[in-house]
Amino acid sequence: MGFGKEELDLVLAPAGLMIMFAYHLYLLHRYLRCPETTFMGYENNDKKAWVQSIMKHKDKDVISSALTATTTNTSASIYLATISLTLCSLIGAWIANSSNNLFQSTIIFGDTRPSTMSVKYISLLTCFLLAFSCFVQSARHFVHANYLISHPGTSSPVKNVELAVIRGGELWSLGLRALYFALNLLLWFFGPIPMFASSIIMVIILYHQDVNSLPLHQYGSEGSHVMIKGTGLRDV
Repeated sequence: MGFGKEELDLVLAPAGLMIMFAYHLYLLHRYLRCPETTFMGYENNDKKAWVQSIMKHKDKDVISSALTATTTNTSASIYLATISLTLCSLIGAWIANSSNNLFQSTIIFGDTRPSTMSVKYISLLTCFLLAFSCFVQSARHFVHANYLISHPGTSSPVKNVELAVIRGGELWSLGLRALYFALNLLLWFFGPIPMFASSIIMVIILYHQDVNSLPLHQYGSEGSHVMIKGTGLRDV
């Protein structure tokens, strides 16, 4: 019995998803255990210093600049949430159109049976819904940070503002990761080979984007730095 092209989806598609999942689990582990070796941890260090500076020098100009920054992040989150929800609606309309057979052509080297196509549509829809949820929650945290920053006086706890800003950034990153998965699943419609190849390429690109080899700046003392061990994820 030969190895048909339909069987490629059973091998390459799960393999591509496992590569993406394994990389992000590894990244999550490094972010929780050694955040300074990831670029998200590097950005969080800067965000904490930014919040502490705002809450320490809470004058009109500083508050105005801080609100502009958080409002911009809120608008970006809402914009991407809107795009994700719009794509969900388009996919739903596409699924409802049962006569559409664009991706069931014989030129697609892979499984194009209706059951497999349904799995592809549902998987892609799930990623966009997850991205929508993350971006909405990210906007919620940035809005909460606006309230805390604009609170009269200095009674707002700095830790609460830090938490709101960092959580907003984390949920923003999760939304983007969901869109990265959606891109892979979109290429799956053109066959398991493009999907598997894109998974490998995307992991390589994301790895170089997520690695941090820069020293964390010690904002409390002028000109001093805290050097991290190793040169990045590969050295930990």
